[in-house]
Amino acid sequence: MSVIDPQESTLYSQLAETLADAIHNGTFAPGSRLPALRRCASHHQVSINTVLAAYRILEDRGLIAARPQSGYFVRSVLPSIMTRPDHRASVHSPSSEKLDLIDAVFAAQNHPDYTNISLACPQNSDFFPTAKISRIMASLMRREPELIGRYALPPGSQRLRREVARRSMDLGIRLTAEDVTLTHGCMEALQLALRTVTRPGDCVGLETPTYFYLFPLLASLDLKVIEIPTDPRHGLSLDALEMLLREKRLNAIVAMPTVQNPLGFTMRLEDKKRLAKLVNDYQVPLIEDGLYGELQFCWPLSPAVKAFDRDGWVLYCTGYTKTVAPDFHVGWIAAGRFTRTLARLKSVSSLTESRLLSETLGHFLESGGYDHHLRTLRRRYAAQVDEARGIIARHFPQGTRATLPEGGFVFWVELPGNLDSVALFHRLLQEKICLTPGALYTLSDRCNSALRLSCCYPFDDRYTWALKRTGALACEMSGIAANGD
Repeated sequence: MSVIDPQESTLYSQLAETLADAIHNGTFAPGSRLPALRRCASHHQVSINTVLAAYRILEDRGLIAARPQSGYFVRSVLPSIMTRPDHRASVHSPSSEKLDLIDAVFAAQNHPDYTNISLACPQNSDFFPTAKISRIMASLMRREPELIGRYALPPGSQRLRREVARRSMDLGIRLTAEDVTLTHGCMEALQLALRTVTRPGDCVGLETPTYFYLFPLLASLDLKVIEIPTDPRHGLSLDALEMLLREKRLNAIVAMPTVQNPLGFTMRLEDKKRLAKLVNDYQVPLIEDGLYGELQFCWPLSPAVKAFDRDGWVLYCTGYTKTVAPDFHVGWIAAGRFTRTLARLKSVSSLTESRLLSETLGHFLESGGYDHHLRTLRRRYAAQVDEARGIIARHFPQGTRATLPEGGFVFWVELPGNLDSVALFHRLLQEKICLTPGALYTLSDRCNSALRLSCCYPFDDRYTWALKRTGALACEMSGIAANGD
């Protein structure tokens, strides 16, 4: 899950990422000793100080620990979540209790006095290119003050749509500006896509677990849900999906094949190709949520399923709220064969997006500033995910398992001892800590002992204390001790 950028990284950070990779892939097993400083320096042809700095980075990330007079050793790491057995797909609608729980979590996440360890939205300006965006916007206002004096009519900013089309090639998607419809964030893109390809009463296939706010969205459109078995490491069960398609039980599918929320996996390339072939062969629309696609830790990026879309049955949705500026709420959709219908629906829904915000974002993408910003974000999130998993390995109950995300900043944790994460959520609220229980991410009861955590916050004393306190309370409620150091 490393991110190495030779143009940007220092020698010691590159070495740290190389060693982190070796730890994650098992070359250095838990409990094993890392090479001595002098030996490591000789092998990698760097100075001893460079090796020492790299080891300190790995210490900060919770991957290794120094033992006096003995050297550096790999810490016990979280075991991965096991593949779940397939379950029988059945039609669901979200219960009022489920919707009430979602409302309760949102209310807690918005409380200014709570420490949030699960909201999937960076809460500090240093995660965003605030200064650069401000300069671009101020310059535009000086040079083109008429921007805020004219209606922004469809199809919206030509500059931004052109830049979106250009950048989509990094994900293997070939588009023109005319293929892109600007939206009010990724959520509106998903809503417009659903309204375009479904009718009330239709059945939509979802991953399980999946982004929890899809449930109230589908309920508001009077759509039913079939949850499709999803492997924590490899994604949708394509065999189960093909059976549902063959039986004509699905009218549409919503999936996040790249850096999935909440599990963090990215589907294998051959599985993405097969998924694209299935929806084209059966002519059932796939709404592909690509919100975290540009935050993959690997390079080159794994292509989107849309890259293999033969006949236009994949609608690709994404936005910039996680990477540029949450308040901009600028997103886009490439709707394939549904482009014209969806564009008309957008026009009668919210017409178009702000000319000033769209032009500002278009200039930022055009300048190359976004690429530099993404490289910084990827490195930071990779390091913070490691650090958070290290804290969990030491402070949560023995037997806790977690996913190892391939990008982004959220991951999935499963607690031992049938611990009820909803009860844990309510106990933590009493201490002004907010997490998201796993029960929100499915309409079944299969995730009651799970939770989602987020690493898009500064790793200050407040955040790390909240994470450690969550582990301590989980130990208390389950009666299972923590691993410790």
